[in-house]
Amino acid sequence: MKRLSFTVILSLLFAQTFATGLETIVSTNALSNSFPIVAQSKASNILYDENDFDGVKRAIRDLQSDIKKVTDLEPALNNKTSKTTIIIGTIGKSALIDDLIKNKKINVNGITGRWESTLIEVVQNPTTDIEQALVIAGSDKRGTIYGIYEISYQAGVSPWYYWADVPVKKKKDLYVKNGRYVLESPAVKYRGIFLNDEAPALSGWAKKEFGGFNHQFYEKVFELILRLKGNYLWPAMWGSAFNDDDKLNPLKADEYGVVIGTSHHEPLTRAHDEWRRYGKGAWDYTKNEEELKKFWRTGLERVADKEILVTLGMRGDGDEPMTEGTATALLERIVKDQRDIIKNVTQKPIEQTPQVWALYKEVQDYYDKGMRVPDDVTLLLCDDNWGNLRKLPDLKEAPRKGGYGIYYHFDYVGGPRNYKWINTNPIQKTWEQMNLVYQYDANQIWIVNVGDLKPMEFPIEFFLDYAWNPDAIPSEQLKNYTVNWAEKQFGGKHRNEIADLIDTYLKYAGRIKPELLNADTYSLTNYNEWARVIADYDVLLQKTVEIKSKLPQIYHDSFYQLVLHPIEANANLHHLYYAHAKNKLFAKQGRKSANQYAEEVEKRFKQDAEITNYYNNIMANGKWKHMMDQTHIGYTYWQQPDSNTIPKVIRIELMNKPGLGISVEGSEEFWIGKNVTGAKLATFNTLSQATHYIELFNRSNASSKFNIKAPKYIHLSKTNGILENDERIAVSINRNLAPKGISNSNIIISGNDGSRITVPVTIDNRYTEAKNIFVEQNGVISMEAPHYSRANHNRPFFWKHLEDYGKTAGGMTVYPSAVADQKLDSKTPYLEYDIFISNKGNYTLHTLVSPTLDFKNGEGLRFAVSINDEQPVIVDITKDDNKPGVWDKAVANSIKAFKTNFEFSKTGKNTIKYWMVSPAVVLQKLILDTGGLKPSFLGPEETFIN
Repeated sequence: MKRLSFTVILSLLFAQTFATGLETIVSTNALSNSFPIVAQSKASNILYDENDFDGVKRAIRDLQSDIKKVTDLEPALNNKTSKTTIIIGTIGKSALIDDLIKNKKINVNGITGRWESTLIEVVQNPTTDIEQALVIAGSDKRGTIYGIYEISYQAGVSPWYYWADVPVKKKKDLYVKNGRYVLESPAVKYRGIFLNDEAPALSGWAKKEFGGFNHQFYEKVFELILRLKGNYLWPAMWGSAFNDDDKLNPLKADEYGVVIGTSHHEPLTRAHDEWRRYGKGAWDYTKNEEELKKFWRTGLERVADKEILVTLGMRGDGDEPMTEGTATALLERIVKDQRDIIKNVTQKPIEQTPQVWALYKEVQDYYDKGMRVPDDVTLLLCDDNWGNLRKLPDLKEAPRKGGYGIYYHFDYVGGPRNYKWINTNPIQKTWEQMNLVYQYDANQIWIVNVGDLKPMEFPIEFFLDYAWNPDAIPSEQLKNYTVNWAEKQFGGKHRNEIADLIDTYLKYAGRIKPELLNADTYSLTNYNEWARVIADYDVLLQKTVEIKSKLPQIYHDSFYQLVLHPIEANANLHHLYYAHAKNKLFAKQGRKSANQYAEEVEKRFKQDAEITNYYNNIMANGKWKHMMDQTHIGYTYWQQPDSNTIPKVIRIELMNKPGLGISVEGSEEFWIGKNVTGAKLATFNTLSQATHYIELFNRSNASSKFNIKAPKYIHLSKTNGILENDERIAVSINRNLAPKGISNSNIIISGNDGSRITVPVTIDNRYTEAKNIFVEQNGVISMEAPHYSRANHNRPFFWKHLEDYGKTAGGMTVYPSAVADQKLDSKTPYLEYDIFISNKGNYTLHTLVSPTLDFKNGEGLRFAVSINDEQPVIVDITKDDNKPGVWDKAVANSIKAFKTNFEFSKTGKNTIKYWMVSPAVVLQKLILDTGGLKPSFLGPEETFIN
């Protein structure tokens, strides 16, 4: 297994973000001995061997075209009269490259014989006819291709020039800096994407654009994968069959250099839909063994001479579990028979054909119960379809010859809810989970389900970059990664602002999938939660629109696709459900504004359709028609509705004479009438200097007048006025004027309808001095994980802050992660949080951690918490995962919450400690309930006093 020394770990903290492992070498400036791709209105020739791989020659033509797109000058191909020449070829396949090696003009030690490695070097006088050359030499076909596309990307042609309409960065001159540069072999051997859940969006678009999932469509996909330095594809399979729909599909994949596999339930290169087309009898090995063998054999014969990864095993028909009680022995026999087919068809030793067995869903249970496959087969481990790893290699087991891989998800169809509309995948979460994969050495295959491909552009590129070289992107460089990505797509002027937009949006979107969002997700009454979420989205959308207005027109389509659309669409969806939440509550309270929010729901629903129409039919002149066809409003269970369905709204009849009502923060109740009491505000702790609110509302068609009275130490944002709809009154305390100790006061609200409503207020003004400490507010002390008071590190362990990770401020976890559980002693890493307690008592600590699963083969994952110097209490975060509803709740809410009771025997300063026990547990938040915690999705805002 892979191990990282403490020295190596520290060095990663300061690593630069060169995701491919190659620094910036293409420039518009002529430096000493730099090579002129284009200079002084002249383009250097491109020289290659006609005997090289067809895929290499095709990529060379792309480079020729890319240089013309950037500079308006097109290099000549194989024109040997040029004194400056780009020489491209594959070692052992290109006589040009082999001669340079033979004549010691280039040194390919450390490259020859490696997997997908590249030398890029500026060479002086490589031949008698050439004064200077830019040499791109690949260790194999893809090594050469990656070198070609590296130059293209650095020159200004984004891999997303077609798939997201990213414009080419025009330049007059292009140079490559003098030097020798090496693209090292990737950390992960097979790196790719899975087109899945592709109807109606991708399938509708592909049919419109190409006539279906044919070779014209796949050529665009192959090129994108190679430009992103990927090499692996699971093709679309909902009613499609890659090898059968277009006989050129597998031929073109092999020409381009993309390795084709099939999904976890499609054995021996046969698409699932092919059984419907050609299968005879039942998909049941106990009843129909010979037909299944024939089906698999004839499927494999079509592509046995191509570069493929063969999926083994068998699930039920249609991506379902096999019959309950399936015997492990039967599955082992199926795999053995499949391997016999492979050996007979290929006429090669079985170990020479790469094979993979996916431990997906119930198949992992078979493995856990003892099923085994031969050592040369790659075991493809899987996440839970929601980005949480289910299993990693056992640290105690010997390495496998075939190694391990991971099947990951950015898109999913299944419980607790489909999610496939827009990108909701923060790269911080992907980094945290895939870094675990890397540390546990499951690095033979990384494949990610990307749904329709669009709109997953950003996380796709990150996933493939990270698979290439994880060491180049430590967590501390994730922000820089986003900044660099923004610059590559939109230029450098607004790169920082655009990166902030992307990271902020993905944090918001990662809290809950849009398909799970509804009126009840956030609280209207507690912690001002719904209003805060809406305000955050409004600010984000405003900033995004402002940035778009500053970008040149040529960037508008790509900016809309990659940045503005998901922000605009998700912000509008949140507004729709916010209005629905208000409509439902305000109708119960008899508010006039309930009818206005009914209209707002209808407006936002219509606006959602307009946003979709713009994306599909107007943007980029309708190029992406159908790509936003996924339904996303009106889910009632895991499966999508047939069409977007507007939430049901309520309209109420109003009286025509004045009518005043009030509600208070933290309650759905309301109060009307004369001499009314009971509308109590939360207790004000003057240490926190919190602001709470009273909401006045009109219950009639007529306007209402109001007047509010309170002691002078209670500050009100407004004391009188005319009420047409709703009026929120902010209430705060001047602690210098308020009575010392605990006191009770009243706020009295009067209306011209004769109403008189008394709101009692309790003020805790016992303590006036506290600094750099978490204090009580409304019976709660809320602590964001990264804002600890002190951190205890002990080598080789260190605490890592995962910035922008999770639902609120970030995450804290311990690295390295490929270690056993730790015993609790003085050397165990822990975090301390200083708090101020006003009263002694038994209080409940809520520890909020990421929804990580037990990937450690049944050992469980644990943390510990304690107060002051008391004995820590160990908590297992995975022990209840198999209980009904537990996992569903955790992934739907993107959090796991655990309660631990503690007896606080002293007032004033206390300390809460959070201890590392198991690796890979990520702390997001601590909440101490001292008697006032109320339900909410994000938890109360932090209660820190500085």
